[in-house]
Amino acid sequence: MSLWQDHLGAEIRYVDTPSYGRIRVAEAGRRDAPAILFQHGIGGHLEAYCKNLVPLSDEFHTIAFDYVGHGLSNRKAMEYTPPVLAEQLRELMDALGLARAHLSGESLGGWVSGFFAAKYPQRVDRLMLNTGAGIPIVSEKGRADMTNLMELSKKAAGQAPSAESVRARIGWLIHPSNHHLITDELVALRLHYYTMPEGREVSPMVNRMLPRHDEFLLPLEQIGTPTMLLWTRDNPIHDLECARAACARMPNAELYVMQADGAHWPQYEAPDEFNRVARAFFGGATLKVAA
Repeated sequence: MSLWQDHLGAEIRYVDTPSYGRIRVAEAGRRDAPAILFQHGIGGHLEAYCKNLVPLSDEFHTIAFDYVGHGLSNRKAMEYTPPVLAEQLRELMDALGLARAHLSGESLGGWVSGFFAAKYPQRVDRLMLNTGAGIPIVSEKGRADMTNLMELSKKAAGQAPSAESVRARIGWLIHPSNHHLITDELVALRLHYYTMPEGREVSPMVNRMLPRHDEFLLPLEQIGTPTMLLWTRDNPIHDLECARAACARMPNAELYVMQADGAHWPQYEAPDEFNRVARAFFGGATLKVAA
């Protein structure tokens, strides 16, 4: 199925924010239903949630958006850090008229959501850290994965993105058994975002967040919001050992381990399971499946 067939039933629009400019938003569902804000990873875009917005919109007001400097949102020269992007989230919620919402963030999105929940707990109902970054890397495998990613990023620095390099980068996100999901359409879409002229200056600013990971570790003990760490058995860098250690430090957290094969994009790799778990968790249930 095409990414745009997946989005049938969702509205794509732009929302103006005071500090971060025009932000691209996709949303579905009744505006008076409980809201879930889905947030993508570094270098990503809202299409990461194309398989989740409409299926969950029967019960929730589902929203995905491009962070500033990403996708089709404003490409702004600035210092990019997770706390800064948490302020973008605050301004976007204000612009959408949302006093409170559920948050679900993958990778960078989880990192940003965690900072937001620590600073603005009154605005968060439930929090899902979906293979989220910003937690301590406590395993040897995780440290080796980070070193490998840093080396790959250095090699790619200064080179023009190509279909081959984009396909390889998406392959890093997705479990080998799910590589059939890396379609020409998905590669072409991400390549388009990466080669937009206005992104050439901004992309290096965004990517500087990666080597600064440990400068911005989440204040785990300060996140009292009901939280689910949704993880896969094969998540790179922040593996299950990292997730267990982080969960143990959070006062109101549970760990769910995906049963389906997945790496860093479980919401895209196994949407049926992800949507079932998200529906239950954001509906108030407890789903502890740890390994």
